Amino acid sequence: MSPTPRLILASTSRYRRELLMRLAVPFEVVSPEVDECALPGEAPNDLAERLALAKATAVGARHPEAIVIGSDQVAELDGRAVGKPHTHAAATAQLRAMSGRAVAFHTAVAVVRHGTHFAAVLSARVQVRFRTLGDGQIERYLLADRPYDCAGSAKSESLGIALLASIDSDDPTALVGLPLIRTCELLRRAGLDPLGEPR
Repeated sequence: MSPTPRLILASTSRYRRELLMRLAVPFEVVSPEVDECALPGEAPNDLAERLALAKATAVGARHPEAIVIGSDQVAELDGRAVGKPHTHAAATAQLRAMSGRAVAFHTAVAVVRHGTHFAAVLSARVQVRFRTLGDGQIERYLLADRPYDCAGSAKSESLGIALLASIDSDDPTALVGLPLIRTCELLRRAGLDPLGEPR
């Protein structure tokens, strides 16, 4: 039996760290330090996939023996990317714009293993419909959840679920920040099956 390969999450997101812990596979966390600016005219899903792969590749280059996971999420409204708000005012504007609307969240995951020349990326699309929200509701939510590091200002794993009318996805953890079904698929392809023996 070959030794279990080292697993690294190329992210400082506590949400992704908590999700990956569900697989019960030991892993380390390394900051990818990647420029997350969109390219001119770049589609939201393309941006998410490019950044996920860039994060995994950057860390994988420093740890070529490891299997490295990178992930990124971009929200899309009216064909335009909606990123992390960072401030209260920006979050308020995002939620006002999304009130009563359907918003797509593109969550990409990439797995890289430099030592075997493996690199692949998959994405999950989550269609979310927001309830019609009043300014008082938006303010109460923002003060409670402070979702300034979340794409589209929606923390569905906490009070943010009350913002939503529906969620449609084939990978249920994608909206939180890491599509675990696709992550498991890529890990198996890279040589690490959470349920089986390493290859």
